[in-house]
Amino acid sequence: MLAVTARRAVPWGLGIRWIPGVGSRQISALPTHSFPREVKIVEVGPRDGLQNEKTIVPTEVKIQLIDMLSEAGLRAIEATSFVSPKWVPQMADHISIMEGIKKFPNVNYPVLTPNLTGFQAAVACGAKEVAIFGAASELFSKKNINCSIEESLQRFKMVTDAAKEANIPVRGYVSCVLGCPYEGKVAPSKVAEVAHKMFAMGCYEISLGDTIGVGTPGSMKDMLCAVLQVVPARALAVHCHDTYGQALANILVALQMGVQVVDSSIAGLGGCPYAQGASGNVATEDLVYMLHGLGIYTGVDLNKLTEAGAFICKALGRRSGSKVAQAKCKL
Repeated sequence: MLAVTARRAVPWGLGIRWIPGVGSRQISALPTHSFPREVKIVEVGPRDGLQNEKTIVPTEVKIQLIDMLSEAGLRAIEATSFVSPKWVPQMADHISIMEGIKKFPNVNYPVLTPNLTGFQAAVACGAKEVAIFGAASELFSKKNINCSIEESLQRFKMVTDAAKEANIPVRGYVSCVLGCPYEGKVAPSKVAEVAHKMFAMGCYEISLGDTIGVGTPGSMKDMLCAVLQVVPARALAVHCHDTYGQALANILVALQMGVQVVDSSIAGLGGCPYAQGASGNVATEDLVYMLHGLGIYTGVDLNKLTEAGAFICKALGRRSGSKVAQAKCKL
């Protein structure tokens, strides 16, 4: 048995630290990295946040939301998805969205394109950046996009090849990096394999998604350690859902490990339709509040961001999932 020590607990930091109140247990340190000076936030609310809404959100509401997010200072706003309306009715107005939003200088408006047909339609509408969506879980891939992981990569290769010819940047998503609703725990080595293949085929950035929000700082660290062996930190982003209230803690770990891009959703909108009880993405308001508290530059105006969140929540007839927004309302 380890001897109990009277050493004072240190809440975070490098080296071996002791868990408060439990002197006989140790926790290993995170890799030696300081926090980044700047973090790019990729706002996914207009697409990932709204795509599973049962009631169709009016196009003009989506356009106003995107414009408000642009005015708040966000540099990357995922505007819509060029998928078949049969599968995602909420995104059937993608052409109108791309034609209706104000194109702010220095703001990117990426769109999701699951296949070559979607890519071609997006480019025809003026899209300057696209995203592809894969998975580290075989069963999730089959249920979500109706094909195996390998088959999905073959489809994506067609998109990345066409994008290279058109000089269009491609972002890659890998879902279920910390757990799957069908397979349970997902091996970090599998995440690393899929992420590496996407990076090798030309994705400039790989977003690692905790799709059902089951990750913890420990599992985030283990997964990133594996992925960082094959993909550089400069090409990684994290996409955390907050089902178990771990999203901000997981993001903090990612930042300490060199990641400088974080996906989030205004008012915490979104969620995984395939996982019962899975709540939405981490709220952009809460993420910005944390980053600013750490002295990290985002370029985002929190007050304007909160106004955008209040606008879409009123349109949806629901309370914001952002703790910051809830606190501001009380104040």
